[in-house]
Amino acid sequence: MTKAFVDLHCHTRASFDCLSAPKAVVRAAAERGLTHLAITDHDRIDGALEARELAPAGLTVLIGEEVKTRDGDLICVFLDEAIPPGLSAEETVQAAREQGALVGIPHPFDQLRGSLLRDERMASIGGLVDWVETHNARLMGRGNERAAVYAAEYGLPGVAVSDAHSILEVAVAYTALEGDPSTPAGLKAALAGVQIVPGRASLFVRGWTPVAKVVQRARGNRRVRPAADPGPVDGDKVR
Repeated sequence: MTKAFVDLHCHTRASFDCLSAPKAVVRAAAERGLTHLAITDHDRIDGALEARELAPAGLTVLIGEEVKTRDGDLICVFLDEAIPPGLSAEETVQAAREQGALVGIPHPFDQLRGSLLRDERMASIGGLVDWVETHNARLMGRGNERAAVYAAEYGLPGVAVSDAHSILEVAVAYTALEGDPSTPAGLKAALAGVQIVPGRASLFVRGWTPVAKVVQRARGNRRVRPAADPGPVDGDKVR
């Protein structure tokens, strides 16, 4: 059976906190041995669409999005259209399913980001999603360990992701799968047998994220705001 090497969480300069050109991202992913890469920019998919057009031979780009729901972040993959931020977690999952997409929980217990499972009331969302990030290369503290416990409790596959916001981070962590994860059905089937390949983003590399936010703000690229909420959005501030 074919072996696939997949990263289900990666950003480009379409995100408000990243400066990586899509062409450079896909080139790095291919050079570092990935076969599949989900581009999951914050609340938009134009970077993913550009990356798919520029992907070198041997690399399949999956169109994804990191959606900021009212309850925390969700990763949606195999999208045709962007899902707007500001919906509930349940509404976001429903919107993804209507497109035939799969859904995962990113950095679920990260205390510094919009992590869904910091609110104990959201624990039941595990019955609606397809995977949990049990190793996020950017997560500090014991959040990954807690995510692994949660995934086991709900019988969900645990995946490793880079959550790359810079070229240096691309493929620093990923998941090895048996099968062809190029389609929703193929990825779901392959998730039944995952092998986590862990890695860590250095504090030096993570330090570029606040810089990227300042640069993007100067360029006019801020976080996409919910249509009904013109006020400040959590995560838009520099930190």
